[in-house]
Amino acid sequence: MGKDQAPLDRELEDLPTELRWRSWMGRIEAVLFASATPVSREALQRVVGPGASVDLLIEDLRVELAGRSFEIAGVADAWTMRTRTEFAEAICVAANLGDQGMEFTPYEMAVLATIAYHQPISRAALKDVFGKDINRDLIGRLYARDLIATGPRSPQRGAPYTYVTTQGFLVAFGLQSLRHLPDQEQLQDAGITVA
Repeated sequence: MGKDQAPLDRELEDLPTELRWRSWMGRIEAVLFASATPVSREALQRVVGPGASVDLLIEDLRVELAGRSFEIAGVADAWTMRTRTEFAEAICVAANLGDQGMEFTPYEMAVLATIAYHQPISRAALKDVFGKDINRDLIGRLYARDLIATGPRSPQRGAPYTYVTTQGFLVAFGLQSLRHLPDQEQLQDAGITVA
């Protein structure tokens, strides 16, 4: 903040209650619109009064945006503004993006799902699950797409590295948290095997 800039008036006490609420909604909408990554509750709370409920403000914004081409989605224990899936093809055509989807072979999806459900999981444990060593190129592609990262290691000397999913994984699959992973029966119905 520059030295001539006044601090943000979070409380907006000089405004009537309804106008104060709408101003807070506008601030949250602006922050979500401008952010390239999901925004946490704590970050959003910094732009509204301390007594304001970020959850209720988000809900009111969702209602207001119903029927629009974009939505507010809860991902990775935060919120993001994104285009609704039914408009993805129009965006790709207009921007000449081609196919930007994350395509996975059934094997790649099985490895990723196994990491998600059993994290932190070591390379040796993955080998036990699949009966063969996991290709380093596959692990590299999952790292490059920001879907997995190196997880915690046991404090023992020489303990193996483990893999965990990332916030990028949650965002890519539209999950608010790992608690929102589909149950394994649903995955099996979709043809994805998780050990």
